[in-house]
Formats: sequence, structure tokens, C-alpha cells
Amino acid sequence: MQKSKLILPILVLSQFCGTSLWFAGNSIMSDLVINFGFEAAALGPLTSSVQLGFIAGTLLFALLAISDRVSPSKVFLVCAVFGSLFNLGIIWDGNTLISILILRFFTGFFLAGIYPVGMKIAADHFENGLGKSLGLLVGALVLGTAFPHLLKGIFAWKFVILSTSALAFLGGILVATLVPDGPFRKPGQIMALSSFKTFFNKQEFKAAALGYFGHMWELYAYWAFVPIILASYQLINPASAFNISIVSFSIIAIGGVGCVIGGFLSQRFGAKKIATISLFLSCLCCLISPFMLGLNSEVFFIGFLLFWGLMVTADSPLFSTLVAQNAIPELKGTALTLVNCLGFAISIFSIQLLNEMKSYTDSNSIYVVLAIGPVLGLWALSKPVK
Repeated sequence: MQKSKLILPILVLSQFCGTSLWFAGNSIMSDLVINFGFEAAALGPLTSSVQLGFIAGTLLFALLAISDRVSPSKVFLVCAVFGSLFNLGIIWDGNTLISILILRFFTGFFLAGIYPVGMKIAADHFENGLGKSLGLLVGALVLGTAFPHLLKGIFAWKFVILSTSALAFLGGILVATLVPDGPFRKPGQIMALSSFKTFFNKQEFKAAALGYFGHMWELYAYWAFVPIILASYQLINPASAFNISIVSFSIIAIGGVGCVIGGFLSQRFGAKKIATISLFLSCLCCLISPFMLGLNSEVFFIGFLLFWGLMVTADSPLFSTLVAQNAIPELKGTALTLVNCLGFAISIFSIQLLNEMKSYTDSNSIYVVLAIGPVLGLWALSKPVK
């Protein structure tokens, strides 16, 4: 009994450690520009390369039903180790933009065995109260994603890479040694391509998945451009003296608090209701961003970004909960992986769209396009979901 009580805290810590690899490249973008001669526009490709790797990994894992056929704890370990090694390759002085894009691609590929597999492990252990458990796990993901920005605000860029690689390795060891297969795990089989259609034939599953896709259109594009938004503000308001890395960390990390709060609220009010409220508020942030990002008040400007950061992630674990609850039990891990795969594919388009728009204009009005996803997601949530 005592050991089972430790499983969730271990999973949360390990998820934080593993997902610290995600924005390790973004957090040191200015140093990559200086040390390797990249252009600032490399932000889009660097972010998208991780997303592309994640998509490739999740698609392969879904097709082979890896986390349903193989012990998910072992999958987590292998992927954490390989992810940390590819991340570590960034510190090589002979890197070019192409080599770093390849390294980031494979880092993303192995993140496919960390984030969705961590949720699969939680679903195997905590059938009751899954919303709260996934709220804590996705909160750990958010904090892990933000953590490289905090490190960059304090230490040199190579230390950021060394630290995140070490953390990912540690996370893999913790899960492999301390988290056994869960009592609700049902071993699956290789999934036939026809199963993809079967998933989406169920209205509840389709509504939850479409809501998640709308959420993903906004989420990673917002995270990727937070440092750009802050840097643009400082150019217009040179008297502002905040540390961009530290503030970026705070804006992204506060989303972890939103995930935890959303997870607990879902136990009382239901996952669909809380997800809808969160998605509506983040949509509102997108729509009013041209005005709010143009404020001369540093307090209101950062306060708005913090609120947006809180709302943009609060619905993430709730959508995952709805997907897991409405998936075929034997393919629960595969369903989570597949929906993650499609969601991250969508995020590439929004990131590249913003990157392209940014090359033409410095207007804050470009961030309104992020509302497209939440609007469609809210429409999907108007359909019946358990």
C-alpha cells in the first residue's frame, strides 16, 4: 500500500525530468544564434523539428501499439535515455543548423515514449480520479517544459543542456525501478489501420479529440513565442528591466498550476465543463491579445501573459482524461499516443504560420490567429462527451 502511494509522486517527478528536454533548444536560442551563426528566424524550425520528431515517434508507437504491448515503464526508460543523449549532442562545437535540427528531431521522437506513455502508466494505476492524476502529470510536463528557461536565466547555455539531459536520464531510472505495471493494464496487440477509424466512430471520443486538437493549435505556438513577445515589448519599452528567461519560465510554468487546479475541479464539476471554461478563457486571451500586448504598463502586460499561460494549459489533462475514458480499454495507450500525434502535427502549422507572419510584420495582431483552434475546439465540445 505504501509503495502504491508513491507511484503518482514518482511519475510526476519523472514526467517533469523527462519533459525538460522539450524546450531546451528554445531556451538557449540566443546563444545558438551567437555560437553557431543562426538567424533569429531559426526559432520556428527548431521548435517544429521537435514537434515533427514527436509526431513521428507517436505515430510509430501508435501503429505498433508499443505502450500497450510492452511494459510502459520499460518504454519510458529507453526513451528517456535516448532522448537525453540526443539532447546532449547540442553542446558539440561542430554543430550546424542541420545537425541541431536532426538532434532536436530525435529528441522529440523519444519524447513520444515519455509524455503519452507517462499518461498511459497513470491510466493503468488510477482508473478512479484519473482527471486529478493526469492534471498532476500534465502539470509536471508544463513545469518541465518551462524549466530550461529558468536554468537559462541563471546559468550558461551548455549547463542548460547538461542539466536537462541528466534530469531525463534520472526520470527514466526512477520509473523503471520504482513504478511497476498498473493493475488496470490490459495488454494489447498491434493495431490495424482500421482501428484509427474505429476510435473516431465513437462520438464521445471524437468530441474529446477534436477539443484537444483545437487546444493544441494554440498551446505550443503560444509557448514558443512567449520569449519573442517579451523581447518585442522590451524593444518598444527600453525602460523595462525584466529578465526574459525568468519571466518566460514563469508564464509557461504557471500553466502547471492550471493543470493541477483543473484536475481537482474536474472531480467535482466534470472534465468537460472545466475544459470548456478553460478553452473559452484562453480563446478570449487570443482575441484581446492585440490590445493587451500593446499596454504600456509592465505589470498589466506580464499579468495578462501569466493569466493566458494559466488558461492555455488547464484543459490539457482534461482532454486526455476524456480521451482515455472513451477509448477501447485494450488500446488506451495507443489512443492517447495517437491523439497526441495528431495534436502535435496541428501545432506545427500554427507555429510556422506565426513564424511566417512575424517575418512580415511586428504587429501584435498576429496572435489573434491562435483563436482559430479554441473556437473549433469549443464547437466540438458542444457535442456530447461523458
